[in-house]
Amino acid sequence: MSDISDIRLSYERAVLDEADVAHDPFVQFARWLDEAIAAEIVEPNAMTVATVGIDGQPSARIVLLRGYDERGLVFFTNYESQKGHEIATTPRAALLFFWGPLERQIRIEGPVERLSAADSNAYFEKRPRGHRLSAWASPQSSKVASRAELDGRMSAFDEQFAGVDVPRPDYWGGFRVKPLRFEYWQGRRNRVHDRIVYRRIAIGTPWTIERLAP
Repeated sequence: MSDISDIRLSYERAVLDEADVAHDPFVQFARWLDEAIAAEIVEPNAMTVATVGIDGQPSARIVLLRGYDERGLVFFTNYESQKGHEIATTPRAALLFFWGPLERQIRIEGPVERLSAADSNAYFEKRPRGHRLSAWASPQSSKVASRAELDGRMSAFDEQFAGVDVPRPDYWGGFRVKPLRFEYWQGRRNRVHDRIVYRRIAIGTPWTIERLAP
C-alpha cells in the first residue's frame, strides 16, 4: 500500500459559528456558493451525487448543479442512466460540494423528484446544439462497442435534426433533491473542524440547527 500519511494540511482560513450562520440553510447555501464563485473555484457548481441501487450498493458521481431555490437543488441527466434507474427505485440522494481552496464542504440529503416536462424543456432549450445532440446520441451507462460508435451516433443525429431545433428526448430531464438535511463543514486547525447541521423532519417543517463534533 502506498503511504501518503506524510501529507498534512492545516485548515486555518475561517471559522463557522452557530451565531453567524443564516437561519435558513438555503440562504447559507447561496452565501457560500457566491463566495466560491467569487474565489474563482473551478466549477463551483460541481457536486457529488450519491444514490443507492436495489442491491444496497451505493454509487457516486460528479454532476453539475443547474439551479436551486427553496424547493431544492436541480440537476439534469438521462433518466435511463444508472443514477436515473437508482433514483426511480430509491428516490433519495446525497449531495456533496467540496471547495478545497476555501476549506469548505456542504453535505445535503433528501428525497428526489422529477422536474416537470415543461421545466426540463426550458432548460434543454438553453443547451448548446452539441449538448442537445449528445442527449440523443449517448445511451448513458449502457455498453458501447467503441468511441467510433458514439461519434457515428452524433453524426447521425446531427443529420437527422439538420436545420431544426433539437428537441428534448423523453428519457432526458431534471431531478430535484428536496433537502431534509444540510451540513456545513469548515476546516479548522488541529482537525477540530466546525460542523453545523440543519435538519427538518419533513418538507415544510421548521429547521433545527445544531453543532456536531468533527
